[in-house]
Amino acid sequence: MIIVLKPGCKPKQLESIVKQIEAFGLKAHVSQGTERTVIGAIGDDRGKHELQNLEGISCVERIVPILKPYKLASLEFKKEHSQVKVKGARFGLGSFGVIAGPCSVENEKQIIKTAQSVKASGARMLRGGAYKPRTSPYSFQGMEEEGLKLLAKARKETGLPFVTEVINEESARRAAEYADVLQIGARNVQNFSLLKTVGKTGKPVLLKRGMSTTIQEWLMSAEYILSEGGKDIILCERGIRTFETATRNTLDISAIPVVKELSHLPIVIDPSHATGVKQYVEPLSFAAMAAGADGLIVEVHNDPSKALCDGPQSLDLKEFAAMMVRIKALSKFNKQKL
Repeated sequence: MIIVLKPGCKPKQLESIVKQIEAFGLKAHVSQGTERTVIGAIGDDRGKHELQNLEGISCVERIVPILKPYKLASLEFKKEHSQVKVKGARFGLGSFGVIAGPCSVENEKQIIKTAQSVKASGARMLRGGAYKPRTSPYSFQGMEEEGLKLLAKARKETGLPFVTEVINEESARRAAEYADVLQIGARNVQNFSLLKTVGKTGKPVLLKRGMSTTIQEWLMSAEYILSEGGKDIILCERGIRTFETATRNTLDISAIPVVKELSHLPIVIDPSHATGVKQYVEPLSFAAMAAGADGLIVEVHNDPSKALCDGPQSLDLKEFAAMMVRIKALSKFNKQKL
């Protein structure tokens, strides 16, 4: 249920309503918009009939049900689309954020050089894997905490905030000490205990769609994070599994307008993982931007031929710089701010 408050509701009145909601055994999530403050009352349906008693309070305008199973992630709860801000990076509400960097952190020279170059080209956030969930147990699994330290050093050198993937509860708690944004990968999109853990950290989260996850299931995963206190979530469409074998996955461009209609959360596109082929990264980035995406996350490596993972889908530094020139030109046409 959503409790919509009248303009001018005082802080003490808001606090009183929150306490009453919690007394019913429900969680109260307050969202303060430009014109209205709304409170989402989330929990067991059996307590909902008691909420109707709140309609008698003078500063309550109305109480309406949330029809979507994902309550806090829906546009029913928050009527305006959200913008996620991470230092200099902005996603949503006309801002187009670009995240770039290697699939995995391999050594200090690699991550520092790549970070310096992608920043010069216009990226607002660095990506880099310290923990790597790989299909094969014999593949490179990442540098773990040492990788986090190198990412933090790259941040200090360049000023770029960074996002890194977490694969279990222990890595989430450790990464939260270093990272600006925690990434939930496609394999863990329905790892509900991990979703709860990252929600409790209070860190912004980049939530990738699973390769066989429906949009509703994806938004329900976002709901887990939001229900645990997480506030800033960036959805990431990274391609779904279909019968097609020409690309690594099939990028679902249609997910962009669908998500925009259903949820207030910003959505970015990962064309690198979607295709697995670097030649397709640029045209799909253009398509995503034209479809209304709020940003990109692109794999960039200083020497893709020597990358320990995902070299074939990684742009080199010059290729990324050239793509960003064209992205900036398109952003002016779309009236998006990079």
